Amino acid sequence: MRDLTTGNERILILKFALPMLLGSVFQQFYNIVDSIIVGNYLGKEALSAVGASFPVFFTLISLIIGIASGAGIVISQFFGAKQYDKVQLGVDTLFIILFSASIFISISGIVFSENIFRLIDLPDDILPQAKIYLIITLSGLIFDFGYNGIAAVLRSMGDSRTPLYFLIISTVSNIFLDLLFVIVFELGIEGVAAATVISKFVAFVIGIIYVNRKHKIIKISIFKLKFNKDIFFKSLKIGLPSGLQHMFVALGMVAVFKIVNGFGTVIIAAYSVAGRIDSFAIMPAMNFAQALTAFTGQNIGAGKIDRVKKGMRASLIMSILFSLMMSIVVIFGGTALMNLFTPDKDVINAGYDYLLIVGSSYIIFSVMFTFTGVFRGAGDTIVPMFITLITLWLIRIPLSYYLSVDFAEKGIWYSIPIAWFIGAISSVIYFYTGKWKTKSVVQKKV
Repeated sequence: MRDLTTGNERILILKFALPMLLGSVFQQFYNIVDSIIVGNYLGKEALSAVGASFPVFFTLISLIIGIASGAGIVISQFFGAKQYDKVQLGVDTLFIILFSASIFISISGIVFSENIFRLIDLPDDILPQAKIYLIITLSGLIFDFGYNGIAAVLRSMGDSRTPLYFLIISTVSNIFLDLLFVIVFELGIEGVAAATVISKFVAFVIGIIYVNRKHKIIKISIFKLKFNKDIFFKSLKIGLPSGLQHMFVALGMVAVFKIVNGFGTVIIAAYSVAGRIDSFAIMPAMNFAQALTAFTGQNIGAGKIDRVKKGMRASLIMSILFSLMMSIVVIFGGTALMNLFTPDKDVINAGYDYLLIVGSSYIIFSVMFTFTGVFRGAGDTIVPMFITLITLWLIRIPLSYYLSVDFAEKGIWYSIPIAWFIGAISSVIYFYTGKWKTKSVVQKKV
């Protein structure tokens, strides 16, 4: 646990963000190792199948991610206000939400998986493998939700280091099982999916054991969870806008993927691989924003609004510096990075075009995410939701379609930094209105 309401803001946020960044690196290894092994041992069709599964999977879980994040913010503010009895009730309520949702989503996704892939015009040479991968991944969703719930709770109370340790063990397991199932046992894409599920199960079990044996404030007893209606509705009030935002972002990803699918297997594979690299490159900005969310939540709960502003400035500077480094790596090393995933030259060239266009704009992304990190920590999620939805559905998706007519797949790539720029400008303007300061769920005057 870490109290973020006292001490140097920059040092606190940096120390809090770095373990999360390392955790995100290891978490991305789930996807990156899968893609490297699939691309090199199973071919570009299987690589495209894994890539096509991700936006569908994210769409299915997106709403509950947002609602769970709302619960995390409530827990963070209760912790900052030192209302520890409510912290435990918040944890119980969060896990009831997660476990219930995982069962419903898993069943629904498995039943309708093929229909979903046909709806987005996934080519027939990719669809069977994508369906298998998605079904197996969804079967382990309860472990995925369980681990991420534990990690979110610990981070909301200032502990970003412990979830990292769980994740390192899980990631090493995933790499070992990937190699074992695909290369030794030759289980194909089924083996890749199974390795991921087992690894997430490992992270979840370790997390449960740690919390119940070592933590001083909270316990997670799966069969003794207590539901609190008041905390649930507070979580829903904060989290539902974020959940809807996640859901519409996910649907936007699916819509973009539908446009990409029209360019064939090579471009699908290129988009999938470049997207993996892209996700890795924007992690610093996302993790600094996540650290800032926890920092803001605790300080809003403690009534220290000036520290929130100082934390925002410190986070913004650090996020921009890291994003600049990522841009340099991606621009000058993009071809080599693509080559790790596939030997196919057409896929490598198309993917590098994506990285060159999108990778030049990571600083813009970091600005946008830093400010939204403040809003979420303060409990103000509605305006950021509208900013995201407008930039995605009214700017990026229409631009992806119209620009792709004249510039082929590059038109889709160009739409991404344009949308980021408009989102960043909108977020900065809203921050300086100051309206986010009034959204705390804890009854303290700020």
